[in-house]
Amino acid sequence: MTVPKMMTMRDAFIGTLCDRMSEDSSIFFLAADLGAPALDRIRAEYPDRFINVGIAEQNLINVASGLALEGFKVYTYAIAPFITMRAFEQVRVNLAISSQIRPVNVTMLGLGGGVSYQVSGPTHHCLEDLAIMRLLPNMAVYCPADWVTATALVDQTRNTNCPKYIRFDGKALPALYENSASVDMGKGFAKLADGGKTCIVSTGFMTHRAMKVVQLRPGVAVIDVFCLKPCNETALAEELSKYDCVITMEEAFINNGGLDSLITKAVRENSLKCSIHPVGVNDRYVFDLGSRDRLHEINEMDETAVLALLDRLGR
Repeated sequence: MTVPKMMTMRDAFIGTLCDRMSEDSSIFFLAADLGAPALDRIRAEYPDRFINVGIAEQNLINVASGLALEGFKVYTYAIAPFITMRAFEQVRVNLAISSQIRPVNVTMLGLGGGVSYQVSGPTHHCLEDLAIMRLLPNMAVYCPADWVTATALVDQTRNTNCPKYIRFDGKALPALYENSASVDMGKGFAKLADGGKTCIVSTGFMTHRAMKVVQLRPGVAVIDVFCLKPCNETALAEELSKYDCVITMEEAFINNGGLDSLITKAVRENSLKCSIHPVGVNDRYVFDLGSRDRLHEINEMDETAVLALLDRLGR
């Protein structure tokens, strides 16, 4: 079968997870009334390990934590802003705090990260999730840029006995990696383009933006960070030490605990000399309606804005 060039992270992940359920009877899947074609297969093939809890994200986490404490590997699926923010207290108490006492293998799947639900407005945009999930002790945070990385996260999460959050983009995107074996989860990042003394460090959908930037401005490196916690900060700092200028790109609020905070910490703690320039949403909600490209243009996080930033920096 020909591997599709475009696929949603959700379908790639859930389809692979369903394959694993045939060999691993400890996998349990919970959904908060959010459908998907791949989910229909789990419901049909493993009805005893699938529950739709309804539009009840807080209860979703409560049920998941109970199942995890009984030894199940639990996956929870809901819209990204609601699974992270509506259920934040349950995530904090039942997952982050509890996991410091007993193993809690729960993986939260948040669909529609960033502004991938572009026309739904700020209630459905999810710009806070990376920061607030990174804030929690014992919580792993992943932000894949393509469906290949999402597929690699199935075994990574299945075999990592702690609470985890994965931000899925809501749109079908092209692959950036050749296959899941090429994704180094232990390192948590990968260099996708070589360059001179300037590097773009990006995560999630913004890695696609970064790759378009370097097509227009050759000589700029690109590093994709798909694991925001934990990340091999020693290896990351070693890579960043090669550059004088680092631009971070994330579909999230900047200067508030997301990717740019991870990079700033790595630079500070390793006494690196590079300057850091965050690109993202700057401390405001966006009520404008339009395409994703339009929302990025408004927030000066599209290719044109990044190229202008490079010009201002003399890069």
